[in-house]
Amino acid sequence: MRSIWKGVISFGLVSIPVRLYSATQERDIAFHQVRRSDGSRIRYRRVAEADGDEVSYANVAKGFELADGQTVVLTDDDFANLPLSTSKAIDVLEFVPLEQVDPIYFARSYYVEPDRTGAKPYVLLRDALARSGRVALVKIALRQREQLATLRVRDGVFVLETMLWPDEVREPDFPFLSDEVAIRPQELAMAGSLIDTLAADFDPTRFTDHYREALQSVIEAKAAGREVVAPPEIEPSEPTGDLMAALRASIAAARGDQPDADTPAPPASSSGPASSQVEPGKPERSRRSSAGAGSSRATSGTSRAGSGTARTGAGPARSPRKSTARTTPGKSAAPKAAAADDAPRTARTAHSST
Repeated sequence: MRSIWKGVISFGLVSIPVRLYSATQERDIAFHQVRRSDGSRIRYRRVAEADGDEVSYANVAKGFELADGQTVVLTDDDFANLPLSTSKAIDVLEFVPLEQVDPIYFARSYYVEPDRTGAKPYVLLRDALARSGRVALVKIALRQREQLATLRVRDGVFVLETMLWPDEVREPDFPFLSDEVAIRPQELAMAGSLIDTLAADFDPTRFTDHYREALQSVIEAKAAGREVVAPPEIEPSEPTGDLMAALRASIAAARGDQPDADTPAPPASSSGPASSQVEPGKPERSRRSSAGAGSSRATSGTSRAGSGTARTGAGPARSPRKSTARTTPGKSAAPKAAAADDAPRTARTAHSST
């Protein structure tokens, strides 16, 4: 990395010589302006408005236009000799809690490296600042303007975050802020549930720039003479009129279409286990016959038990065919078979009573 500024951190009577380095870099794909027909590069020349002559970069200065139309010209020497203490120093103003600094003020980030002679006071201030849980509010003149900034510790290094001035932050002035928008408690609870479903720890490495990847693929395909394959077009979603339905659908999509664990199961039938347990794949008529047979067996068994007690010593029990138990009309086949199966059981009952 190449340093962009050199100066000192001024901390009371302590001065720490440091250098600044850009802490971030954009990964945008760079393009040249070219002529569409043949790809020829387009060049711009610096031309003086007064006579049309081309001006070299060494002769370019900065000018400020006054209200009367006249221009005040400033050179690099004028900027270098600004009567500011912050032109070559990072002045520590105070130490403030980081949570009190609104992120909207932050502009750019720079790493602060100490010179060899300033390593010890640098580490001393770094460790003391990290232990305090605060950040240093500082002023610095950088890129031809004085700026507020914060100084904090990240990975054992000071990071300088330049800030905007308060009058550079716009106030939100939107009509909806003065409207009375009614929000129902159910909608607020559903929105909170969606937030909880998508809650996670911050890990930016899990995300990628899909636009840049797609653009790089297009460039590589055209360079290789291949056809550019367009992805399927996604229809833009329309604003929904049912906010609750949209929130429910969003929660279901965030959960991977998993049903809500709090959703109650469908109620069981009140007719009892015999009527609710049905053998899969069995015809409807067979299921009804089985239910009727079970009921008939229960009734027949009760009648036989009573008859066996009354006929004590009367000899063998009568045939189940003459049982007083009645079966449901249309379902006699199954009850008769069940009664035949129970005949030996009835005989044993009567014999035991004898």
